[in-house]
Amino acid sequence: SAGMAILFAAAAVVVAATAHGAEPSGLQQGLSYGRLDKSAVQLYAACVVARCRSTDASNKWESSRLKASLRPRGGATSDSSAAPSDEAAVPKELAVTKAGSKADATIAREWATEGKLAERKTMDFVDSLPHLRYVRTHGIKQFVSIYKNMRNATSNELLWGDEIEYMLVQLDREKRTAKLSLRGHEVLDDLQAKELRLGRSDGFGEAASWHPEYGVWMLEGTPRVPYGGYTADLRRVEANMRLRRKRLLGALKTDEVALTIPAFPLLGVGCFSEPALDPAANECTNSDSIPDGCILPNPRFFALTKNIRTRRGSNVDIRVPLRQDMYTPAEDLERGIRMDAMAYGMGCCCLQVTFQARDIDESRHLYDHLAVLSPILLALTAATPILRGQLADTDVRWATISASVDDRTPLERGETDAREHPTLSAEQLKALAGAGATPLPKSRYDSISRYLANCGACHKKFNDVAAPMDDFGYKELKKAGIDDSLARHIAHLFVRDPLVIHEGRVELDDENETDHFENLQSTNWQTVRWKPPPKGKACGPRIGWRVEFRSMEVQFTDFENAAFTVFVVLVSRVILAFDLNLYIPLSKVDENMRRAHARNAAAEGKFFFRKHMAPPRQPGAGDADGFEEMTISEILDGKADYFPGLVPLIFAYLESIDCDGETLELMKVYFDFIRKRASGELYTPAQWMRSLVNKHPEYEHDSKVSEAVAHDVLQAIAEVADGRRFEPRLHGEHRIAPLRKDDAWYVPLKDMRIRSEQREALLESYAKRRAL
Repeated sequence: SAGMAILFAAAAVVVAATAHGAEPSGLQQGLSYGRLDKSAVQLYAACVVARCRSTDASNKWESSRLKASLRPRGGATSDSSAAPSDEAAVPKELAVTKAGSKADATIAREWATEGKLAERKTMDFVDSLPHLRYVRTHGIKQFVSIYKNMRNATSNELLWGDEIEYMLVQLDREKRTAKLSLRGHEVLDDLQAKELRLGRSDGFGEAASWHPEYGVWMLEGTPRVPYGGYTADLRRVEANMRLRRKRLLGALKTDEVALTIPAFPLLGVGCFSEPALDPAANECTNSDSIPDGCILPNPRFFALTKNIRTRRGSNVDIRVPLRQDMYTPAEDLERGIRMDAMAYGMGCCCLQVTFQARDIDESRHLYDHLAVLSPILLALTAATPILRGQLADTDVRWATISASVDDRTPLERGETDAREHPTLSAEQLKALAGAGATPLPKSRYDSISRYLANCGACHKKFNDVAAPMDDFGYKELKKAGIDDSLARHIAHLFVRDPLVIHEGRVELDDENETDHFENLQSTNWQTVRWKPPPKGKACGPRIGWRVEFRSMEVQFTDFENAAFTVFVVLVSRVILAFDLNLYIPLSKVDENMRRAHARNAAAEGKFFFRKHMAPPRQPGAGDADGFEEMTISEILDGKADYFPGLVPLIFAYLESIDCDGETLELMKVYFDFIRKRASGELYTPAQWMRSLVNKHPEYEHDSKVSEAVAHDVLQAIAEVADGRRFEPRLHGEHRIAPLRKDDAWYVPLKDMRIRSEQREALLESYAKRRAL
C-alpha cells in the first residue's frame, strides 16, 4: 500500500498542476460519481438486461449504436461534431506538460522517505511494551484530528489505480530447476533509477512506479499517476500493466522470469532460492524452512516477523488441507500442509485496486458493498493450488496469509486451557491491548467484521459477527462527535497492538503526524481497507477518502489482471449510479470467504447474495432484504426474473454515459472472459496449474510436486504471460500479444554530437561513404 500512497501523491501534484491550466482539448465520457436519473436507470436496465438475455448467442453482448457525441463531467451531452477522435483523447490529469516533472519530484521525495524509514531502528516487542498504550491512545487522537480537518473534503474527479506484485524466479531449462531469485532489491533499484531517467515527464506517456515488498524476491509495480474518471482510462490499464512487465523483464538476467502468481510452489522445500541460504540463519524467523535471508533487508519487515512471534508466544501455525490423490500417503493427508513463517503468507503476490471517493460518505458506502463482493472476486481469481511443494485442497492464498500474521495470544485465540504466555510474563501481558486476554475471533488479516456506512438500521440487521473494540478508544471517538458506526470501526482496529514502533518516533505532534494511527490502520489487513486522506504537504492537497479492494489473486497475464481491475472499477460505478443495495449479514460474507477457498469454487461453488439489489416492486416478492445461494455465474449474469446480474448493469451504465465504441468493445472482451470463467468454460489459473501437474508424466499422483514438475509449470506460465504460448483453456479465443523488451522505454531524440568513429560507421552503413 506504500505504492498506492505514492501513486495518489503523484496524482495530487499532477492534478494541482492542471488546476490553473486549460481544460482538456476535447471532451470525454466520464465515469460519473453521481446517480443516474431514475427513469434513465430503469430504461437502460430494462433494455440492456433484455439484450443480455437474448437467446441469440451471437448477439448476446450487442449494444445499441452509441452516440458520437461525448459527455463532459458535469454537463449536458455535447454536439457530435465536437467529438474528438479516440487518438486525440488525453485524460485531463495527463494533459499538462509541466505536471510530470513535479510528480517526479514528489515520487523522489516519497522514495527518500521510504529509505529513511528503512534505515530507522525499530524496537523489539518487549522493548516496545511501555509504549503500546501510548501509541494506541495517540493513534485515536491522530484519527480524530484527521477527521475534524478532512471530514468535509471532497474530490470532484475519480482517481484510481492498481497494484501488482511480481516474483522473480530463476529457471534452469537444462537442469529443470526452479529457484526464487533473491535479487528483488537490486532489480528495484535499477527500475527506479530508469523510471526517473528514462520515464517521460511530460505527462503524455505511461509510466510506472516500483516499490519493495516483504520477500527479497518480490517487488510491486503501480502506474506512476492514477487513472482518471474517463472511459479512455479503462483502456490504459492493460497497456500500463504490459509496460510494467516489459520494463521488469528487461531488468532481469537471461535465466530469470518475472511471474505474477500468488505463491511460489516450492517455497520452503529444500534449496529453493538462488543464491542458496543457510537454513540455520533463522534468528528472526525461527523457522525450520525459511531463513532470515528471505526477508527484504528492511527493519520494518524484520520487526513484523519477530514481533508477531513474540506477541503470539510461538511461531505462526499455518495449516492447509492436502489434496488427496491415488497414492497420497495417509500420514501426509492427516498432517496436511504445514508452514511456520510469515514469509509463507506475506511472500504471496496479489492484485489490489484503490479508488478515491467523492467524499467520506461515498467512501464508507463503497467500503461496505465492495466487502460483500470480495469473496466472489477471490474465488473468480483463484490461483494458488500448490504450497510448499504439495497440492492443496484449496485454490486461494487468503487463509495462508491470515495465519502467517496471526499475532493473537493463546487466550485471544480461544485456547481457554492456556494458563501462562510462552514468552511474556504476567506483568508484561498487562501492557497488551485487553491484557492479551480479550477473545479475538479473527486474525489481523481477515474479512471485515463491521459495515462502515452511517446506517443504523442496516447495521443492527447485518452486523451479526463479533467485532471486539477498544472501549477507551470508542469513548474518545464518541466524545469527539464521531458517529457510532465509524467510532466502532476505528475502535475495532485498535483492539490490536502496534507491531512496529520506530525509535525516536513515539512522542509526536498529533495534529500534524499520523504515524500512530497508520501503525494500527496499516497492520489490519482486511478484504477491504478504508483509507482517510493523509496529512502533510508532501502528500499533496488533493488526496481524498479512498477505498482499497484487497481480496483478488494476481493472475498470470496483464489481460486477466486488467479485466478484473476494470470489472471492480465499473462495479463501483454501478453501485453508485444505480444506488444498489448489496447488504447481507456479515456472517454470510464470512461463510462466502470460506467457500471461496474450495477447489473450483468459481464455477462450482454457491455463495450467499442479496436477492433484490433494489426494493422489489412486484407484490409477493418476499423480504426486500432477503438473500439466497447463487452461483457466481448467476451473480454476474442474473437469476430468474428478480435478479438482473452485475454485468448487464455494467453495460447499462456504459450505455447511459455514452461510452465510446473502442472502450465498449474492449469491455465486451473483458467481461466475456470473466463470464466464461464463472461458468466453467474457462479455467481459473488454479485449475490450469492442477491440470498441468495431473497430466505431467513425472507426477506420481501422491500430492507432491517435484522441482522438475514445478519447473515445467512455471516455464509454461512464463510463456503464457509474455505471449509465447496460446492457452485457449485460460483465455478462450483471446490471444496475448507477445511482449517485446526492446520497446519498454521511451527513446529521447538526443541532440548530442555523434562520435567520429561512430559517425563514420553509420555513414558507411547508410550512405555508402565514410565522410559527409
